[in-house]
Amino acid sequence: MKRLPFEKPLSELLDKIEQLKTLSQTEGIDLTSEIAKIEERADAVRRDLYANLTPIDVVQIARHPNRPDAISLATLMLTDWTELHGDRQFADDPSIIGGLGLMGSHRVMLIGHQKGHDTKENIYRNFGMPHPEGYRKALRLMQLADRFNIPIVTLIDTPGAYPGLAAEERGQAEAIARNLKEMAGFRVPIISVVIGEGGSGGALGIGVGNRLLMLQYAVYSVISPEGCASILFRDAKKADIAAKALRITASDIYSLGVCHGILPEPLGGAHHHWQETASTIQSACITELNRYQSWSSDAIIEERFQHFRKLGPFIENNEPANMPTFC
Repeated sequence: MKRLPFEKPLSELLDKIEQLKTLSQTEGIDLTSEIAKIEERADAVRRDLYANLTPIDVVQIARHPNRPDAISLATLMLTDWTELHGDRQFADDPSIIGGLGLMGSHRVMLIGHQKGHDTKENIYRNFGMPHPEGYRKALRLMQLADRFNIPIVTLIDTPGAYPGLAAEERGQAEAIARNLKEMAGFRVPIISVVIGEGGSGGALGIGVGNRLLMLQYAVYSVISPEGCASILFRDAKKADIAAKALRITASDIYSLGVCHGILPEPLGGAHHHWQETASTIQSACITELNRYQSWSSDAIIEERFQHFRKLGPFIENNEPANMPTFC
């Protein structure tokens, strides 16, 4: 399991635990008591570290290569999960997955960004950065769900839509814009969950929902901290300053009224406990879906409209706004 930079105080203890476990197995020595004592100390250190995370620490957790991915969560949360492929225009984009399944008693269309867990898989999944055909696949599946009155659940985890030349030639901006327009008018409830990174329009392309939930150590932002720092400070190494100013953590997003709830993660992050994380997301989504069982289509659309209509503060007089200080 990859250890993050801020977990350095924990690494020595974890290495010691592994050494003692190996020694116990190879030499037949009972070291249960010693291992238990060090594990107790490690848990205390981990609690202290995770109680005092900075925004850039949270970004590192959200990007952890072992964080649960959309396909794995779909498999854990849904029964009768059937993945569907292709946009019927150009290709099947592996960086967006989607399909039908049962979540509790609810038949849902689940769509999500898909990252990889190693270099080979990340190249295949394009590091979770969809091409236009990915968004068109997502739109095709959402239209199918809307036609048959099936609720939609989206799992958001992308640095952003792919900005390459081929993607632009095939209409990246148009594909995302069309998704925003179409999602605003769907007659079925849409529940969106940020499970890792929620980056820019790439996230919003499947994120125009009635309810937006975030895992505790997920982030949601118009630009990455590194990108922001490169623009504002001409130095990507100042990403920690940008991350703080951007207010991208789940607690910040909730306080701004952008998301509706924060889903707790196990100690150490979701990458340590996939099943527990999947159960948390499943329970939250079922609770949200139960709300809409007696709602009319017009009420569902109106709720979605009002959520986005109310986002963002504004000033009604000519006094200058208090702008955040970036340096």
